[in-house]
Amino acid sequence: MNPLKKAGCRIYQAVFRSVVKVLDWTEPQLIKGAGSIKKLPETVKSKGVKKVLVVTDKGLMALHLLDGLFESLGAAGIDYTLYDGTQPNPTIDNIEDAYKSYKDTGCQGVIAVGGGSSMDCAKVAAARAVRPNKSVTKMRGVLKIRKKLPPFFAVPTTAGTGSETTIAAVITNPKTHEKYPINDPVLRPSYAVLDPELTLGLPPHITSTTGMDALTHAVEAYIGQSNTKDTEEKAKLATKMIFANIEKVYNDGKDIQAREQMLLASYYAGVAFTRAYVGYVHAIAHNLGGLYNVPHGLANAIILPYVLEYYGDSAQQRLSELADVAGITQPGQSAQEKAKLFIEAIKTLNRNMNIPDGFEQIKQEDIPTLVKRALKEGNPLYPVPKLMDENDCEAVIRRLMK
Repeated sequence: MNPLKKAGCRIYQAVFRSVVKVLDWTEPQLIKGAGSIKKLPETVKSKGVKKVLVVTDKGLMALHLLDGLFESLGAAGIDYTLYDGTQPNPTIDNIEDAYKSYKDTGCQGVIAVGGGSSMDCAKVAAARAVRPNKSVTKMRGVLKIRKKLPPFFAVPTTAGTGSETTIAAVITNPKTHEKYPINDPVLRPSYAVLDPELTLGLPPHITSTTGMDALTHAVEAYIGQSNTKDTEEKAKLATKMIFANIEKVYNDGKDIQAREQMLLASYYAGVAFTRAYVGYVHAIAHNLGGLYNVPHGLANAIILPYVLEYYGDSAQQRLSELADVAGITQPGQSAQEKAKLFIEAIKTLNRNMNIPDGFEQIKQEDIPTLVKRALKEGNPLYPVPKLMDENDCEAVIRRLMK
């Protein structure tokens, strides 16, 4: 990268680190444990909410996963409006439809149930409720909402996105096929329900890719340059828990203790990256999702080892520390050896869980667009260990092609 441009990126990141120290980083209040979804309505009621918008998707509705929640809401005397039109990689249209449901039926709060897509859709719909004159496209970027959301309750049904504790929502513009983040502390949910019973029915391929999504969050947060003591601790804890449990839940989806550990790991990774940020894995993954509708967790899982290899020496010490935490090293090994072991361990996890090592969707003619959009997202915001320019990004993307 051009030295002046590199300096500009690092100055931006340093200023941003100083600015975010004054923001509200209060974490959601946790309601956790098997069956904890049934405790949520009383919490909703305690916030003075008499009618709530429930945002989910048709897949979860078909599984009747929300039946217990609906019954508990009724028993607590809380009326609800259902929006179940969320798509994977939620679109601006999804958000507008959910917002219309909220507004037209007089809702006072939002419950998001599902993976990252449902939670992202719900977050921005709630943002539209408090910023009715601001379009979704104008919320793109950092600190564009700045108004407290209605009471917001997040219920993850996958152990991956960490969206139940993040300040981010990722949106797809179907007109441009662009996928981009909206970042603002007001998007952080007030409450998060971590109920492992809701994840027991996840198919293996969703279990694996969402779990690797969580690992990506922990790793990118830890190796970046915007960590705090808390984000470092949370990222290491998440890494340790994921390595210990992800293949267990992939091979035995009914292991409720391992499922609970993965939910907690996803949450901890979410706490880490929402403050310390992510990196080029996400920048590339978002744009593969936007152009080709690749599921986000799958994209992160495939891209992660390639980007870590690109970072090379700049991430070596940090990756060696994560290797120690993951329990894959031996006494006397160098930082370089440990870092390589960690990257190989990620590749092994992917192979063991039938995650491919590349993308058949990437077209030669789309590479310039992917490069341009990924770097627009990543530079200057993401505090990565080593900055990419156009040639670097293109080289990584070409390695991802099958």
